[in-house]
Amino acid sequence: MQFFSTRDQNRKVTSSEAIAQGLSNEGGLFVPESFPQVDVKALCELDYPAMAAAVIKEYLTDYSQDFLTEAAHKTYGEAFGGKAGYLAPVEGDTYALELWHGPTCAFKDYALQLMPKLLVEAKKNLGRTEKTLILVATSGDTGKAALDGYHDIPGVEIAVFYPTGGTSEIQRLQMATQEGANVAVYAVRGNFDDAQTGVKKVFGDTAIAAELAKRNIRLSSANSINWGRLVPQIVYYFAAYAQLLKAGRITFGDEVDFCVPTGNFGDILAGYYAKRMGLPVGKLVCASNENNVLTDFLTTGTYAAKREFFKTTSPSMDILVSSNLERLLYHVTGSDAEVAGLMKSLAETGSYTVRPETLAAIQENFSCGWSSEEEVAGEIRVRYEKDNYLCDTHTAVAFHVAAQKKREGVPMVVLSTASPFKFPRSVLEALGRTAPENDFEAMQQLEAATAHTAPASLAALRQKPERFNTVIDPAQIAEVALGYQE
Repeated sequence: MQFFSTRDQNRKVTSSEAIAQGLSNEGGLFVPESFPQVDVKALCELDYPAMAAAVIKEYLTDYSQDFLTEAAHKTYGEAFGGKAGYLAPVEGDTYALELWHGPTCAFKDYALQLMPKLLVEAKKNLGRTEKTLILVATSGDTGKAALDGYHDIPGVEIAVFYPTGGTSEIQRLQMATQEGANVAVYAVRGNFDDAQTGVKKVFGDTAIAAELAKRNIRLSSANSINWGRLVPQIVYYFAAYAQLLKAGRITFGDEVDFCVPTGNFGDILAGYYAKRMGLPVGKLVCASNENNVLTDFLTTGTYAAKREFFKTTSPSMDILVSSNLERLLYHVTGSDAEVAGLMKSLAETGSYTVRPETLAAIQENFSCGWSSEEEVAGEIRVRYEKDNYLCDTHTAVAFHVAAQKKREGVPMVVLSTASPFKFPRSVLEALGRTAPENDFEAMQQLEAATAHTAPASLAALRQKPERFNTVIDPAQIAEVALGYQE
């Protein structure tokens, strides 16, 4: 399997190169040359680690099966407490795919616990010995998951950039207290898009790359612009379908809809790949918060990033420039030149409009909706009081939209992307309680109010010393990168 850039089909690389490099030189994202067709029924008989190894092998063809099998079993075993890809019944034929049972209590663990192993093996496959410098822009969950995955990995340095005031306090502390000799964390003045744009500028700066090369350092990414982030997320769509089969809730071949809370479009795009591989996915429902740029695009065909930015209670989705949409545009249009033109328009004017036939093709697979802050709070309360199901703010965004888009007789799987205890104040307030200012006190009150127990890794943050408190401007991200030595 070869990969090429969404903006230049002539830039072809292996899967190892795509993972080691992260982003194509001209700014495009790597996509696979085809969608492998799999035996879905056979995959559904496997446990999660074996399923992961089988699905990922279809794309990472220059990795050995033995390596992927061992890596998957190491990744998805004890660290996920036996709940990798766990599907929880909620109401009728609506389910929650709980993706927060990993080490950092967010869905990003599925990729970022595996990705360091993929990077080390990629460098080995390519015969590379240079140091890898990973730059990560985060709206909250990616940062901690990347730090946890990459800390103290030999030959790797990682720097994470998050918007100051743009995460929950628990998310901030997860990053600020991170252990490891090779990690660094910076708060960036502005919002997530400012941080992400700053990181992308570094990746696109040939002078920075040349200077780092003199020091035997090569840049890479752990954001979902990197193919290695996306491919592990395909697996849990198959896992959800398998569990519905085993529970007798569907028969093989029945369609299942998935509702995904997303800002950067990566998690839902993984579902599109699963569908193109043969999984009987019906609609992929894109759920947005008040930063509803994706809802508008999927409805009108115009992507308009220049709009008011809202800080919401679902901060991981507070994004206006959705990177992974570029991959979908390529798959639908089949034209690198067209995608390059759209991305140029976005960079220069803040917007673009796709052709009507492109929008129609996208709408065959995707529907959409968004939730206001009041609707998010109401959904948390209703789910708990009616179904005894406690969810976080991002999952509540999806539950609200899923209820609007539910098709009669078609199961709806809502992707539950983070533990409710990562956002204890917002969840507590949604339940009608007055939340204390301190997140740890809020966590304790949420435990008492619901009889649910906070994950140990989150509760333990209270005793950890903060290591990182530097605040920088977006323009200083380049200075940070250039500060690294061999």
